Amino acid sequence: MPKGYWIVRIDITDQAGYDAYRNDNAEAFAKYDGRFLVRGGKLEALEGEARARNVVIEFPSYEQAVACWKSPEYQRAKAKRDGAVEIDLMAIEGYEG
Repeated sequence: MPKGYWIVRIDITDQAGYDAYRNDNAEAFAKYDGRFLVRGGKLEALEGEARARNVVIEFPSYEQAVACWKSPEYQRAKAKRDGAVEIDLMAIEGYEG
């Protein structure tokens, strides 16, 4: 079964709100076995536009990636982030060649 991923692109507009979210999202990621592969770090936009912060989270399956986002645990954390970021967040199924 292919893994699932969150691909997240963020521009932070309210650092305190983002920090509150970041401090509260671990419960959901632990419950759905999310593992950070990318969490900030160096960035060079080689084509197109980039956002300031980029994150990739791996889940055991696409279904778990979507379930994590929909979970009450994540939605509680997300509420702290709402209005504090401009964000693009997608769940995507991995490729198993």
